[in-house]
Amino acid sequence: MHRLRGLLLAAAMAFPAVAHGQEEIELTVASSHPLVIPWVGMIKSVFMAETDRQLAEKGNYKIKWNEAFGGSLYKANATLTSVQEGVTDVGWVFSFLEGAKLPLSQASTYAPFATANPPVQLEVMSDLLENNEAFRNEWEQYDLKVLGLTGTDDYDIYTKKPIEGVADLNGMKLSAPGVLGQWLRGTGANAVDGSLPTFYTDIQTGVSNGVLSLALGVLPAKLYEVAPYITRVRIGTAFSGAVAINKDSWDSLPEEVQQAMIAAGKAYTEAHGKDLLERHEAAFAKMVELGKGQNPPVTISELPEGDRQKWVDGLPDIAGEWAADAEARGLPGKAFMKAYMEGLRASGEKPARDWDKDM
Repeated sequence: MHRLRGLLLAAAMAFPAVAHGQEEIELTVASSHPLVIPWVGMIKSVFMAETDRQLAEKGNYKIKWNEAFGGSLYKANATLTSVQEGVTDVGWVFSFLEGAKLPLSQASTYAPFATANPPVQLEVMSDLLENNEAFRNEWEQYDLKVLGLTGTDDYDIYTKKPIEGVADLNGMKLSAPGVLGQWLRGTGANAVDGSLPTFYTDIQTGVSNGVLSLALGVLPAKLYEVAPYITRVRIGTAFSGAVAINKDSWDSLPEEVQQAMIAAGKAYTEAHGKDLLERHEAAFAKMVELGKGQNPPVTISELPEGDRQKWVDGLPDIAGEWAADAEARGLPGKAFMKAYMEGLRASGEKPARDWDKDM
């Protein structure tokens, strides 16, 4: 008995946080996309892990994460409402599919060929979220507290048949997520709305002839199996959404936990941007390697520079249309587009088209 008492005392001294009653907080974290999608996997490997690490250092709180990734709670068309309504406490909000509710968040998607540098783009968007009241209110009006931002790597075309020039896109059906279908205007291609979880089946069943997508999404989704012809267009990167927490859930958290999550969100945004940049080229090499034995094998080609410029010049003034629509809704569309483009240029980016000056 004395030996047992001594062991218990030793255990209490070794783990003082537990002995003094570390508070456990239960939170659900979810997404419409699976963990194999890089920015979703990093919610667990970076955001959750960094939150846990920071809390463990002080030992007062511990989060019990109830994980519901891969669409087990909701699908891609309900990412905003699911966090807003508390279906999940924390979740990735896919802004591409929320054009009506998150109009200012679409600015980068109406300014293609502007940047292929994810870290820079995410830094510009983070600065706007912090300093632009209209942008911040756009998210907070839905009872969301934004913790980390997500973007994309560079967009290209993946098709069933080889593409030699822009003219080959005429009449093709290309899957694209939400507002990114705008990027196909002027090419003659027809945009088919969808997202990474649906693209494979859409191509396989003939709903579309290929996709406008990004390497880091195509690789884990294995889209190269059904769309083996990769045409490098370098359309650019886009702001795609945020890791957010339900406002009621946020308000219920102790300040120490809130601060840990804010720091973890910043770490997530930074790590995510760096990951997008570093792994983009490697993803192409991996797709060629994995697809060399299939019929037809995966092949990569560059869209000729002249055709790329035709694409850029052939796009209508989609930024101006977007800004006018935002202004009609009482939002600072022109000013926000200008702030976004100026942010890119101030960071050293050289857009192929100065969308804010065309408006």
